[in-house]
Amino acid sequence: MERAVLFFDIDGTILSEITREIPKDAIEALKAAQAEGHLLFINTGRTVCSIPPEIRRLRFDGYLCGCGTYLLYRDELLFEHGIPEERGREIIRKAAACRLDCVAEGREDVYFPERLSRFENLEQSRRYFRARGMALGQTLERGGYTYDKLFVYSDGSSDLKIFLDFIEEDMEAIDRGGDTYEVIQKGYSKATACEFILKHMGIPKERAYVFGDSSNDLAMFEYADHAVAMGAHSPVLDPHTEYVTKTVEEGGIAHALRHYGLIR
Repeated sequence: MERAVLFFDIDGTILSEITREIPKDAIEALKAAQAEGHLLFINTGRTVCSIPPEIRRLRFDGYLCGCGTYLLYRDELLFEHGIPEERGREIIRKAAACRLDCVAEGREDVYFPERLSRFENLEQSRRYFRARGMALGQTLERGGYTYDKLFVYSDGSSDLKIFLDFIEEDMEAIDRGGDTYEVIQKGYSKATACEFILKHMGIPKERAYVFGDSSNDLAMFEYADHAVAMGAHSPVLDPHTEYVTKTVEEGGIAHALRHYGLIR
């Protein structure tokens, strides 16, 4: 079987957002794909520090993190690009001035506001990370850290347009729904991560398969010839989807890999 490179989103693709677990059939299918000689990469908006331990236990061939800004192949760091510290502080100050709340995502930790947020989704995220031993030290406002991306929360009292105009030169915002935005470095994406790995490995684009479910997967869906959307997915992926598989809970990963003949 000719070797392929498989790129997987995490949440809603491999990791169920309902059970917060990786289904057994997905684990077995991923191991079978590696046994066939295929290369498996996580391609995630999460920064490297927040990859769940259950994902790491599967021993992927590499981890492409922060929407294309940190690329790890086995034990080798192939590429990294962070936001300069002073620019990062400017962006956080501007977000506060525009009455936005945000979470800064770095390689060492995830940084939350000191005060309780008016956004319950942000507080849910804080609880999630703290339960995993993160976001317990440095806070968003204190500085002394660098980060790769932001997750921003807005409402009717926020000056969102002013903030987006302020970051336009070097950052871009992905609409994640519910007045939330994933703010990433301009010029980097899940697509640039795929392209870098394929060139590094010397594998043609037609042997790449991407798997995802949400709007931050759009770039790699636009890039890839073989784009697989999970059974529950954002409609923005539909124009670029080659195949819709089942949901992660229904065995969607195994189903898609068999559909393409990537596992027996």
